[in-house]
Amino acid sequence: MKKFFVTLSLLVLTLPLAFGQDAAAAAPATSFLDDPLLPFYMVVGFIFIIALLVLTVAAYMLRVLNIMARQAEKERAEKLGIPYVEAPSMWQRLWDQWNALKPLEKEADIMLDHNYDGIRELDNHLPPWWKWLFYFTIGFAAVYLMVFDVFNTLPTQLQEYDNEVAYAQQQALKRQASNPVAAIDENSVEATTDALALADGKQTFLTTCASCHRKDGGGDIGPNLTDEYWLHGGTIKDVFKVVRHGVAGTNMIAWEGVISPEKMKNVASYVLTLQGSNPANPKKPQGDLFKPEKEKLNADTVKMDTVKTQAAL
Repeated sequence: MKKFFVTLSLLVLTLPLAFGQDAAAAAPATSFLDDPLLPFYMVVGFIFIIALLVLTVAAYMLRVLNIMARQAEKERAEKLGIPYVEAPSMWQRLWDQWNALKPLEKEADIMLDHNYDGIRELDNHLPPWWKWLFYFTIGFAAVYLMVFDVFNTLPTQLQEYDNEVAYAQQQALKRQASNPVAAIDENSVEATTDALALADGKQTFLTTCASCHRKDGGGDIGPNLTDEYWLHGGTIKDVFKVVRHGVAGTNMIAWEGVISPEKMKNVASYVLTLQGSNPANPKKPQGDLFKPEKEKLNADTVKMDTVKTQAAL
């Protein structure tokens, strides 16, 4: 027991140091001494340690008292000249009461007349704790039935689920009302140049589109997205429409309902950035040659400037 107290004391003394080392390792930038809740932790830890010591001392003293009581009973039995029979402990008495165990010397009282090749049967009843637990479950079932199915005092699990879903929908509607988002479709979509949006579009492309178009957009099952030829048009509106509705009779499925309109806009914008990237071993061109309107306007502007220059000369 002395060794136990020495070990416990060393543990109590080294616990704060170990806690400090763990805190310093977890947060090297700041010391655990700067934690505003440190005094609270120290008080709680001190109370816990004191309580542990008190319980340990109490258990030790109880054990000493039991030993002294047994020794006194032995001495008393020796003086009276009677054999010493150790009394059962408190836990043993509780165990016997909870299980209604019959001692061996009283088994004849519960012996049945059944005899199978010399094997006799005892009329042991169910333990009291088991019967009381069974009675409790019957009472609980009756209360449960009255509360949930007769008087409808509390909602059932299905009603709780429906209430939670309705509450979540109300909160979603409130958020949408306070933060309205512009509707995005093939008629209103515009290509984005935002770096974060394009990064999101690239991530969507790699996870949902690369299996058919390759990671570099060079084309595999699906067409090449890096050349100037398009099967369904090469504007942002055309690409968004294909992503949203898919293409009947092909492996291009409709992604509407799977990813949000914002993500469809981002991935369509990212697809347009693949133009002219010249990947290795690209798929042969498919569809019609498409030139962006901006390039056509620039070409028309150059042509008009050439005409004006020639007229001036």
